[in-house]
This record gives sequence, structure tokens and C-alpha cells, in this order.
Amino acid sequence: MTLIDEAKISATGNDVIDDDHVEFIQLVNQLEKADNPEFAQLFRLLHEHVVAHFERENQLMAQCGFPAESEHKSEHQRVLSEFKQFQSRVHKGLVGFGRAFVRERLPGWFAVHVATMDSVLASYIRQYQA
Repeated sequence: MTLIDEAKISATGNDVIDDDHVEFIQLVNQLEKADNPEFAQLFRLLHEHVVAHFERENQLMAQCGFPAESEHKSEHQRVLSEFKQFQSRVHKGLVGFGRAFVRERLPGWFAVHVATMDSVLASYIRQYQA
């Protein structure tokens, strides 16, 4: 089963952002197929990816003076807080909590985040660079 269909996620037109999105999708979809020991390892990798992914976006926002930087960064912090909570549970062997987060929370959140916040950011970057 595929949790996130890459073909249904629109590219933003920014290579840095789009490359991170491809990696995010691949990791989420690998988690769906993973057994419990593999899940714990992949969840840690996804958490690390999200931290780095958001930091790259935060740097892009700062470099171009993105007007909605505060809102976008706040969303990143909220999601990172959720990841931290679920990472703690998965680390304790409560993999079911992590699976529920991956299945029920991440795909919908990601689709909305890309279609709204990330696409607006990429559009602003293009205008800033022009």
C-alpha cells in the first residue's frame, strides 16, 4: 500500500523543496511496509529528515525575506513537536502509536502543507530571484 502517491503531490518548482518532498514521500511509504524493528529505524530516519528538511526551508525563507516566515516556521515547530512525541513512543517500543501517526496524520498534513505553505514559498522565491 502507498500512503502518499507522489504523482498526486504537485511539484513546487523549487528543486531544494521538491527533492525534500520526494525523500519524505519515499520514507513515509517505506514505513507503511516495514515490520516493527525496521519501522523504529525508519521512523528515526524520517524524523531526522524532517528536521533537516524544515531547516532548509527555514533558511530559504530567511534568505528571501518571506513575509509569511513566522507562520510557516510555526507550522514546522508544531509538526516537529508531534514527531518528537511519537519518536519517544516508538523508541519505547510503542510502534502502534507511530504507525497511527504515519498512516492517519502525515499523508493529509503533507498534502495540505505542500499545496499551501510550500507552494506559496516556492512562488515567492521565484519572484524574489527574478
